[in-house]
Amino acid sequence: MADPNDSVSVDMEKIYLGGKEYHVRTGQGSVSVIVCGDQDKPPLITYPDLALNHMSCFQGLFFFPEAASLLLHNFCIYHISPPGHELGAAEICPHDPSPSADDLADQILEVLNYFGLGAVMCMGVTAGAYILTLFALKYRERVIGLILISPLYKSPSWSEWFYNKVMSNLLYFYGMCGLLKECLLQRYFSKEVRGSAEVAESDIVQACRKLLDERQGNNVLRFLQAINRRPDITEGLKRLRCRTLIFVGDSSPFHSEALHMISKLDRRYSALVEVQACGSMVTEEQPHAMLIPMEYFFMGAPFSRKHGIKAKTYKNPHFLNIVVVVDRTDFGFDEGRL
Repeated sequence: MADPNDSVSVDMEKIYLGGKEYHVRTGQGSVSVIVCGDQDKPPLITYPDLALNHMSCFQGLFFFPEAASLLLHNFCIYHISPPGHELGAAEICPHDPSPSADDLADQILEVLNYFGLGAVMCMGVTAGAYILTLFALKYRERVIGLILISPLYKSPSWSEWFYNKVMSNLLYFYGMCGLLKECLLQRYFSKEVRGSAEVAESDIVQACRKLLDERQGNNVLRFLQAINRRPDITEGLKRLRCRTLIFVGDSSPFHSEALHMISKLDRRYSALVEVQACGSMVTEEQPHAMLIPMEYFFMGAPFSRKHGIKAKTYKNPHFLNIVVVVDRTDFGFDEGRL
């Protein structure tokens, strides 16, 4: 096995895009899964936010060399796309029943069973974080840990419900129109990277906008409807015993929800990282802020000794003064700035 402390100096695009795609048939239709890495390594599954897939939601994290070294050297990655969100997806038949959030969580179990996986590490963004948390509550023995980025856990507030209904109507009548894409970009990114009349939007926003052009409006609508009807899982959080690491940007529309969520989790197993000047999608906007907390988080996981996961000392100054960690001492975190 390669030393997890080695740096990555190979073509990251070939590593990241070189995974094999599987179409897993489930009780709720076919699901696309991209598998990257050695399947003998511990499994880490990802689930993206609304209207995204692994390319548009996790590309920044896996293109960041140190994070790619940590993740690809120590895990086999299983990128699960919501139904109809994979690259080149056809439109799902409008007459097919729309899945619920519970149905989507059950699909994950079917995917794990298809690949013969036991307990897995999970990483999800916003809507995807909700689906993975729900999965962890329903199938606790199948989850080692949760890495949640700007997560949801309550039923939609009136303001979120209304915002989602506006997007639903846009999708129903106009598909992936310009206004709908602007609503989604506000959901994902901070104002700083979205730009203004005087400042051009950043490359990551332009890339995301281009990838949104490829989505099928009806497929996105089905996922949005499932999320807008999601049940409140607050009571279940109190009984969640898997290790949980939450990241949230301080400019995320879901910042307050993440703060409330961490207060409901058992302090012995959970930690929160607030990322300054960042929107919801920390994986794309500031992936470097995730590296050190993830390393310490993985060190406490059951497989860490067997697979030699270690923390490293970084000399690169861009890791400093970026995140604020709400203390959960079991992870080796101290309150304050990294």
